[in-house]
Amino acid sequence: MPELPEVEVTRRGLAAPLRGARVLSARLGKPLRRPLGCPAAALVGATVGDIVRRGKYLWLPLSQPDGGLLLHLGMSGSLALLAQAGEPGPHDHFDLVTDRGTLRLNDPRRFGAVVWSASLHEAPAATLLARLGPEPFDPALTPETFHASLHARRTPIKAVLLSGEAIVGAGNIYACEALFQAGIHPALRADRLSRPRAARLLAAVRGTLARALDVGGTTLRNFTDVHGASGAYQAEAAVYGRAGAGCLRCGTLVRRIVQAQRSTYFCPTCQRR
Repeated sequence: MPELPEVEVTRRGLAAPLRGARVLSARLGKPLRRPLGCPAAALVGATVGDIVRRGKYLWLPLSQPDGGLLLHLGMSGSLALLAQAGEPGPHDHFDLVTDRGTLRLNDPRRFGAVVWSASLHEAPAATLLARLGPEPFDPALTPETFHASLHARRTPIKAVLLSGEAIVGAGNIYACEALFQAGIHPALRADRLSRPRAARLLAAVRGTLARALDVGGTTLRNFTDVHGASGAYQAEAAVYGRAGAGCLRCGTLVRRIVQAQRSTYFCPTCQRR
């Protein structure tokens, strides 16, 4: 599933080429998770503004109708900017044709979304973004505020990270890796983390996400950037997907457990409760 690094890699690839682009047409394929919310023809003639990211959502501001498009890549989606777009394939469910190229959403599982909203602060965008926690690199997110947020939650720390309420962006792969880097067992209750351990975890989340950004994100199945290139972080994972292999630090066999129907990988020696 594309997480914050993959979405940010996508944003960076689109921001400059599409800034100031004029929409020539729009096409909808098979229905996605949510309806567009306006006639596709209403987007024609609009100018694209500065694309921003919030959590795993991208916001494409448009000059008309006043508002923009909120995009989510779902479980398997990716966006491509095509100079010459051919006929859409069976999994190409949205095209925004501009004078700078065609922005195409490919999403085999159709859990993604392209939704028009009058602004980020009005429904439906505001509703979809309402529960998102702080951005990981926001200076306002300090070790103290992070610890206070964790202290209010009695669920396992891995589940708290995945919820995105204490911090956004630490999806399954990155949560596993950050917990390993911080030496924290994934089943430890969040409210039992000490201030020093919470500070280590925040640093580990930031470091893990930053490294993933540097190498173009993670590609396990479908994700590619806007130019069709795959991410490389999966080759650097210390625990994710390595059940039964030796820990890179101590040699203990990496274990896999299931938490909230998601696979969790950890080293039982290096990660203590």
